[in-house]
Amino acid sequence: MVQALIARGVDSGLEVCEVELPPTGPGEVRVRVRGAGVCHSDLSMINGVLAPSFPLILGHEAAGVVTEVGEGTTRAAVGDHVVLNWTPPCRACWFCDRGEPWLCTATEGIASLPRGTLADGTPTHVTLGVGALAEEVVIGENAVIGLSKELPLAESALLGCAVITGVGAVRNNAKVQAGESVAVVGLGGVGLSAILGAKLAGAAPIVAVDVSESKKDMAIAAGATDFVVADRGTAKAIRGLTEGRGVDVAFECVGKSAAIRTAWGSSRRGGRVVTLGVGAKDDPVTFSGLEIYHFARTLSASVYGSADPDVDVPAIAASVLDGSLDLEALISHRISLADVPAAFDRMRQGEGARSLVVFD
Repeated sequence: MVQALIARGVDSGLEVCEVELPPTGPGEVRVRVRGAGVCHSDLSMINGVLAPSFPLILGHEAAGVVTEVGEGTTRAAVGDHVVLNWTPPCRACWFCDRGEPWLCTATEGIASLPRGTLADGTPTHVTLGVGALAEEVVIGENAVIGLSKELPLAESALLGCAVITGVGAVRNNAKVQAGESVAVVGLGGVGLSAILGAKLAGAAPIVAVDVSESKKDMAIAAGATDFVVADRGTAKAIRGLTEGRGVDVAFECVGKSAAIRTAWGSSRRGGRVVTLGVGAKDDPVTFSGLEIYHFARTLSASVYGSADPDVDVPAIAASVLDGSLDLEALISHRISLADVPAAFDRMRQGEGARSLVVFD
């Protein structure tokens, strides 16, 4: 039995319960989790935005140590340090063959998968096929990516979602170049990761935008050169920082129509706007045909940083090792499993950055 954070339904209370995980099967690995991030996608599982099956083990962003491998496993060995990949590509579908593994049909639309049972025998499900807010997970070997043992293990959990999403959007979608100006709207874990990515790319200025003034110090620590409180004058303020033009690239990291419009209005004519946030289907964003033509901006979505995790995670990890990317800049709280409900409350209020569950 392992301790895991369980949701029994939409808007239900969360419980730390004992869960019996299945045996490690062929091609699977068992991982003792050392760190797990609390992500907005986890909140979306329990507030009705997404539709998983319940009871649900929450969590999908994690790193840990392999403790057992199933028959035929070749990607990992006992004792390996690994980060978990919640969307492992099949490497065989049409999108994978075209070099777009982030759109793999094998993981498309999967909110949860059945795995494990509660103490009374009730079947449980795991968020995004992972269920990482637990002491241990059993997962396919294609969902683990090896890490150098020189990396801080618990903190490396953030490489598996927030960091690859934010840095990946900078590198793979916007292809930000040194000297280009950037705005980042929304400063949760993903938004701060986008700032880290922009700093790595040599962008300047880097304008951080959030509704909460309390995010300013975190944004500056991550590499932002300027901070703007989001309001009706946000776009004008950002144009004032860029000789009246607007930024070359604006990243929207909230998933709300108002934030998309803020990012759109903050970018220059001919600029690029990239959305990273997962929005609600009943929150439409509108553009007139004239403004689309006049501003000649490009609007695109970044799914999981448009990244190939087997390639991008090691590349980003190398930046952590050489000191050019600081994972600590993303972490505002270190907590236990029992503290996750409070982390969700902070998330709803727009407070803090990433809360990291640290297991002994």
